[in-house]
Amino acid sequence: MRMKLNKSSQLALVSAAGFLAAILVTACSQLTQTLTVDFVYVATSKAAGANNYGEINVFEIDSESGHMRQIPSSPFPSAGRDPVAEAVSADNEDLFVANQDDNTIVQFVIGTDGKLYPYNTVNTPGIFPLALATNKTNLFVVDTYEPLPICSTADPCSGSIAVYPLSTATSSAPVTLGSPAVNPSVGASYWPLTVPSAPSDVIVPTAVNVLASGAYVYVTAYDSSVTPNRGYVFGFAVGSGGTLTPLNGGVPHDMGIGSKGLGIRPSAIASDPTSTYVYVTDSTNGIVVGYSVSSGVLNLIGDTPAGGQPSAIVSDPAYPYIYVANSLDATVNAYSMSNGALTNLGTYQTGLQPVAIGIDPSTQHFLYTVNFLSNTVSGFELSPTAGTLVNTQFSPYGTDAQPTAVAAIPHKGTGAGVTP
Repeated sequence: MRMKLNKSSQLALVSAAGFLAAILVTACSQLTQTLTVDFVYVATSKAAGANNYGEINVFEIDSESGHMRQIPSSPFPSAGRDPVAEAVSADNEDLFVANQDDNTIVQFVIGTDGKLYPYNTVNTPGIFPLALATNKTNLFVVDTYEPLPICSTADPCSGSIAVYPLSTATSSAPVTLGSPAVNPSVGASYWPLTVPSAPSDVIVPTAVNVLASGAYVYVTAYDSSVTPNRGYVFGFAVGSGGTLTPLNGGVPHDMGIGSKGLGIRPSAIASDPTSTYVYVTDSTNGIVVGYSVSSGVLNLIGDTPAGGQPSAIVSDPAYPYIYVANSLDATVNAYSMSNGALTNLGTYQTGLQPVAIGIDPSTQHFLYTVNFLSNTVSGFELSPTAGTLVNTQFSPYGTDAQPTAVAAIPHKGTGAGVTP
């Protein structure tokens, strides 16, 4: 007798098979000394084929030279069209990829050799996901439009944020995405990004960041209905099960208030490892704006010049440095941080139009930018004592067409060996 499986059972078997394959690779992975210190995952938005499905280029970083090379099986399909954002789980076992044109988030299980195994796919609550952030308990996704029938590229509406609770991985199953948290105010699984004083204005989100403490999450956005645009930072307290409570009664922090009118079009956001400071880049003014955090409220410290059209920012998780990628200038600015104030340490050349930036999570010794127009990754060695950068061996490194996002995990073997 032949047993027939329904579609859901077939999908369950496929997911289980993928997870089993990752476990087997882990069990058979090399136990000998290796110089690989990290695996870096670069999403590329345009691949070969009629549908232009995206791909994930997987690089390994040499712990001595910083040289990046793709692993033999790279690239891997992103399992969707136009991947634009990536995030890794807190245990470094899973990679989440947002495919914008498909409104999906794909979860990949990561083997110890860096290979990717598709495990689960979910649809985002909103329309056109653009940014992801994770901590131990939640995956945050920001969508370009909230999920209303009237919202489309022809008739845009404001964006939204949603939260997927994450279960703890076990010996037999990876981290699991739960059902998205429900916002009781709208009776649906999203929180709209709207300005109470101008509810009909179209608010365009640009980036998301969750504090290391997990207590608060922030979304940068701008009002596209006014000229010039006006920048905002939406703040939320994170509760049990991922439920969000808007700070300040739902009124976002207005970056345009003040004599300098600091925020016109905020483009990226990062926070320091102590959850004390938040930094926002503004692409129109070419600045980095620093804030201290008090019970989630942002208090202005000041602004520091960046390059042309800053597009990405990262905070060093181990040392007091901030790095900003500038898409127009094709540069990276390095800053030291003291009591939240930034001091420029230097400017370094990248490939054309850097759009994402990261620091190696194993040793915090290497930095890399993803360069959209030159189809490359630029690698740098970071001085932990000075914060300055030098090019790594043979940088830049080629990617597939139109890279958009980057994430990384420490190598689980014996690759760590860089000393400050």
